[in-house]
Amino acid sequence: MNLDAQHDPILVVGPAWVGDMIMAQSLFITIQRLHPKQPVDVLAPAWSLPLLERMPEVRRAITLSTTHGELALRHRWRIGRSLRDQGYTRAIVLPRSLKAALPALAAGIPLRTGYRGEFRYGLLNDIRPLDKKAVYRTVDRFVNLGIPRGAAMPDPVPQPRLQIPAGGPENAASALGLEIAAAPVLVLCPGAEFGPAKRWPEEHFARVARDRLRAGWQVWLLGSGRDRPVTEAIAAAAPGTVDLAGRTTLAQAVDLLSRARAVVSNDSGLMHAAAAVDVPVIALYGSSDPEYTPPLSPKARILNLGLECSPCFQRECPLGHLNCLRQLPSERVIELLDLPASRAD
Repeated sequence: MNLDAQHDPILVVGPAWVGDMIMAQSLFITIQRLHPKQPVDVLAPAWSLPLLERMPEVRRAITLSTTHGELALRHRWRIGRSLRDQGYTRAIVLPRSLKAALPALAAGIPLRTGYRGEFRYGLLNDIRPLDKKAVYRTVDRFVNLGIPRGAAMPDPVPQPRLQIPAGGPENAASALGLEIAAAPVLVLCPGAEFGPAKRWPEEHFARVARDRLRAGWQVWLLGSGRDRPVTEAIAAAAPGTVDLAGRTTLAQAVDLLSRARAVVSNDSGLMHAAAAVDVPVIALYGSSDPEYTPPLSPKARILNLGLECSPCFQRECPLGHLNCLRQLPSERVIELLDLPASRAD
């Protein structure tokens, strides 16, 4: 099938994590460059719509109303059937699960591309083997599905770049009672949805917060409502810090990140969002691998001790000490923050 000669839209079944959805933008950019006349639609969870709205390569976001990990096979089939008249000639399925491939089959899409996994023969008809050595990074695995089988990866792989709407940061700040222009802003993102083995200790974040507050900066804490126990402890240990965890929408959080002087974050979705809005990021890695899911920005600095026991990819430290993050000193983060800014104020 010669897709280059067609203008028919492509459907991408998107991932279920914030960071992965941001990295998927590299695939969308690659598709646009290879097939500039083919629109890209994305089937994705409802929470991801603010991200997709900030990706100019995406024509349309189609809501998949399921919760993370939910099978919902009938719902996925119905969603797919509802797309049969949309003219899709190709689907790219990013998750490796059987359930993720079901809507593409139900939609009657002729070419359905994805990696081998979970008995998807028949659901997919362009099944690619996953060579984890050749495409180790998550972003490379996504992009690899958008190029012809056996073709060379683009060099460099395009970086995600979220497009911030005019007035978006100002509107978010106004709604939350913040003053963006009052002083430089440090954003701290101390949560990690995956589990505590990815979280730098609260006391380290608090030391960084106190240092910046003494320097005349504003310090904001961003995260979900589930991060509140962590952010409340940091705010209590660093009076003057503004705790926004659970108070923002995802759209507001992304827009506020775009106005930060710097962001200090665990390996999380907000870390990837900060990298994608082109602000300096200090990314903290413990149980996860910075080679696997790095922040995709030249303005990002990665701190990782590289202990023998890491990366373990566990939700909780299997050895009970979390030395990979506890021994990562706050002084190193402060040193990086004291370097001359790499972006205009």
